[in-house]
Amino acid sequence: MSSRFFHNSPLPQDENAFACLGSDRLRWSMRRVHLQEWFKSSFQQRVGIPFEEFWFQRWLKGKPGGAHLERAGLPRRSIEKRLGDRLVVYINPRDMIRDVNFKGVGGKRPSSSAFLWDGEWDQSRGDLRHGSRYQFITDLDEHRDDLTLTQRFQEHAARLKAGSPWVSAHEGIVLDSEAKILAYLNIYLGFLDDMACHGFDTTRGKDTLGVVVTREGHLLKVNRGLHRLAMAQRLGLTTVPVTVRAVHRQWWEKVTAGTSGQAALNRLANALKDCTPEMQPGRLDPGIDRGPIEWPAPRRPAPTNAG
Repeated sequence: MSSRFFHNSPLPQDENAFACLGSDRLRWSMRRVHLQEWFKSSFQQRVGIPFEEFWFQRWLKGKPGGAHLERAGLPRRSIEKRLGDRLVVYINPRDMIRDVNFKGVGGKRPSSSAFLWDGEWDQSRGDLRHGSRYQFITDLDEHRDDLTLTQRFQEHAARLKAGSPWVSAHEGIVLDSEAKILAYLNIYLGFLDDMACHGFDTTRGKDTLGVVVTREGHLLKVNRGLHRLAMAQRLGLTTVPVTVRAVHRQWWEKVTAGTSGQAALNRLANALKDCTPEMQPGRLDPGIDRGPIEWPAPRRPAPTNAG
């Protein structure tokens, strides 16, 4: 069953791209998920963020309680509010090959609300070159003329045949036919082809490409934007923006050099300019190092015609 005809169809916006794969049977599940998200977001906006902001203001002004807040990790959202684009670093996506793999530290994850992370998490790394996202995108690209040959199609088709089609209650997706499986794969292929034509669009996707900074000042990927990073790697784009979401406390203490408040934030922002992706395995990696891969030849975005 060929899927060639999908490739020239208009690419929908990311948030609506999967609407055609929905099912009425997930309507109540989706409502429950969205209601839970609404309650969580409302609590953060009305209680969590104002509480963080109160104490963060005390830290900025050097008032009592500020030192305790720094020991607790400093609120990420408050730092993002002050630094904004100063947390963005531009990197070559093919250099961004290591991510944080919490298996090597017993699955212990620092709080996503904290900006300063303690512990050995930065010594446990995965290799994105051999990860599921890059393999998925590569498989799509190599079998673009017949997506039934991809591993992902075979997996979903096997689940369909066994009577348990793949379901995402959060997105409202049910792959309960081969046509839907092909449509699902073609959506991702459409994202890849759109990036090949137009380059990396920072307005696409629900999240920025998140990274964290190790104790040595290197960047590790975290679980945000991994599919888009894999596409940029597959295409050989020269640069993509990544957003720092947390840093190791040891590196923070080194670059801030005993300062606090706005002076510490300025030192942090200036130091981020020199951060580069970590490319070496870690001391606590849960798996063996599988080494490099052969990247395909880069595909540059097509130039626009002037006039």
